[in-house]
Amino acid sequence: MTAILSYTKAKTELTFAEKIGQLFMPAAFINDTEAEITTLENLIRDYNIGSLCFFHSRASAATNFEGKKKIIYNNDSLNTLKKIIKRYQSAAKYPLLISIDAEWGLAMRIENTPKYPYAITLGAIKNNTDVLFDVGKQIAIDCKNAGIHWNLAPVVDINNNPNNPVIGYRSFGENKELVTTKAVAFIKGAESENILTCIKHFPGHGDTDTDSHLGLPIIKKSKKELLDNELYPFKEIIKKNVDSVMVGHLAVPSLSDGENIPATLSSSIIKGVLRKELGFNGVVISDALNMHSVSKLYTIKGKLEWLAFNAGNDVLCFAENTLEGITTILKNASKNQIEESFERIWKLKEKAFKNKNQVQKSSSSSRLKEHDRLNHEIAENSITLFNGDDENIISFKKEGFTGINVGNKDKNCFFDLISDEVSFDSLLYSKLNIDTLKIKLINKKNILISLFPPQIKPANNFGFSVEEINFINELIRTKNTVIYLFGNPYVLNIFATANSKATLIVYENTIQFQKQATKHFLGNISALGKLPITIN
Repeated sequence: MTAILSYTKAKTELTFAEKIGQLFMPAAFINDTEAEITTLENLIRDYNIGSLCFFHSRASAATNFEGKKKIIYNNDSLNTLKKIIKRYQSAAKYPLLISIDAEWGLAMRIENTPKYPYAITLGAIKNNTDVLFDVGKQIAIDCKNAGIHWNLAPVVDINNNPNNPVIGYRSFGENKELVTTKAVAFIKGAESENILTCIKHFPGHGDTDTDSHLGLPIIKKSKKELLDNELYPFKEIIKKNVDSVMVGHLAVPSLSDGENIPATLSSSIIKGVLRKELGFNGVVISDALNMHSVSKLYTIKGKLEWLAFNAGNDVLCFAENTLEGITTILKNASKNQIEESFERIWKLKEKAFKNKNQVQKSSSSSRLKEHDRLNHEIAENSITLFNGDDENIISFKKEGFTGINVGNKDKNCFFDLISDEVSFDSLLYSKLNIDTLKIKLINKKNILISLFPPQIKPANNFGFSVEEINFINELIRTKNTVIYLFGNPYVLNIFATANSKATLIVYENTIQFQKQATKHFLGNISALGKLPITIN
């Protein structure tokens, strides 16, 4: 891979067509076939592509919105990624910026890599930004060791809609100051390792109930309401010179002269609100242009890419019509438009590559050790008492109880660890139908429920059937129940937990979190977290 040219030299050396190529960020898939890899190599070589965004595979959620393709898992995805990045860099005339969505670590896209807690879990931690810094730093180290320069994170959307199908657990919460503080700490951690970051999804995707992968969300709030809330994290973080802002596919008429046009295609929103009013001078990147909220609007190849660029996006993420896009932009854009965007993206490249010789790779074992330590610390500090109190749990244990494991088909570490200290019977819901369970529980008074939602997104009641919901609610109503929820706290909107003796939110289902939940149940630690969203 050749060294990065200075902007002064690149400005005169690259042709206008090459400069436009630098603005394109096609999708790259870790588990592509050899033919697909060769096709992308040729695209990079022929059109001087500037950056790539990596995804797991063409069957993953980022491109397979309806979920009709089967995902084939590759336990060696990380090594595959490293090798394929080297191939793509070798094909590039000018070094590629490599990006990925690593909101909770490389595990968001890659098997067998460290997974850090979701943003909503981090949002539950009180008065401790050091741990957010550490998470941003460790994810950055993982990115750097994989050959990635640009983490398209964090999400700074304020999640104030419990039915949001696409943000939810990806947001730090519903409070603008909390979201801002947590995001700033995460960004500082990434910056300490010279990894680029990106705040998203401008102008705020939190208060939507439409998935922009499938349709166009419309936010009907006034400009004042948005400035007071949704735009607040963007406004404050922009003041701290964040590297980039990703614009979301959502219509906000009050910011776009009354038009129901996607923000990604609105010059009023990008050039007006983001650039002029909020004073952002960094790189603007579009949300993925393959998403149906915009990709289905235009049948002429290259038109969407041109409209997104003309609206003010410097980088066209997941552009699917690169050749036609470059041709259309070259035909329609002014020289100043091209130069301004090229300057921003090239200077971002200079920043990404200037410290590459100073990288000191840590060992795999030390990174895993730090990952484990961080997850234990986060688990201990995020567990939240939703209702009831510790005294209820103490009396519950003394009287004896029966455990029901709901939704977890794997080994239940939580129950296993409790059984090392306290004798109790446990029933695995997945192995018993509801009628059988009801019979077994007729004479049982105290029920400990470990609740593992089948899915983290709210569609179809988080994967719970109506029969399951009714059964659990009947237990809560007729028995003395203590509930530990290992998942998205919004799940509690479908359960009548006010009637339980105690309900604890653990947020995650990993071993580290189950261990800390056990400590809490046994009375060895307190619930220190604070719920960052509202449960109705």
